[in-house]
Amino acid sequence: MESVTFSESGGIRYLHFGTDMIQGAMRIRDPDEIYLEYNQQMMAWLLFLETKPGMRVAQLGLGTGALTKFQHRHCPAVKTTVVELNPAVIVSARSMFSTPDDDRRLETLQTDAKAFVKSSRYKNHFDAVQVDLYDAICDGPAASSLEFYKGCFEILKSPGVMTVNLFSRHKSFDINLKNICEAFDNRVLLFPESHDCNVVAMAFKGPRLEVEWKDVAKRAKIIMDKTGLPTNTWASSLSRANARQENKLSI
Repeated sequence: MESVTFSESGGIRYLHFGTDMIQGAMRIRDPDEIYLEYNQQMMAWLLFLETKPGMRVAQLGLGTGALTKFQHRHCPAVKTTVVELNPAVIVSARSMFSTPDDDRRLETLQTDAKAFVKSSRYKNHFDAVQVDLYDAICDGPAASSLEFYKGCFEILKSPGVMTVNLFSRHKSFDINLKNICEAFDNRVLLFPESHDCNVVAMAFKGPRLEVEWKDVAKRAKIIMDKTGLPTNTWASSLSRANARQENKLSI
């Protein structure tokens, strides 16, 4: 199990797994803000799913709790299930990164995400799944097999959306993308690469989606106005970055 270490610079606190590689970050004066761009894009399922009572989101990999805190504050109807194998990450998220304790809207499971997605208990259980699983080496996601992504598909409801953080400049990127596409019948969109070489992929389950980009942009503005999440470029970025999606989203 990786050791958990921290650093601070310019009002930002960083999480590390015993190396210089950054595993997460928090602005100390605004702990509920999602500080890193790729982390912000992990919330892009909000473009396509209205939050409502009874909605469930699975977050595979806790990190600094950035997504957990955001959902807890801005999506009060949503119940979040966090899956994190390393107990030190769970402790540090609460003690160093202001992540709330479990309550009726948040449960934290110390377990392996690969086993979690195979559990029949969670079949068709979640509206959205967020996958951000990295170890100390950071040479690609810690779970990347076709079997794993098929498990993610199975635990999603229909309609459902998965967001995944991929490391773009590594051989793992093509492997993960191929397996995600196979598990989700090629219904996958990519955000452009962010400054830290992360690429967020978004995969869809359920009825075919046909929507004008201007309507996606309107939804993005509503999200930004409600939560402060900088979503204003999401629609244009997704339309430019994905082939045959320039005029309208059809997936």
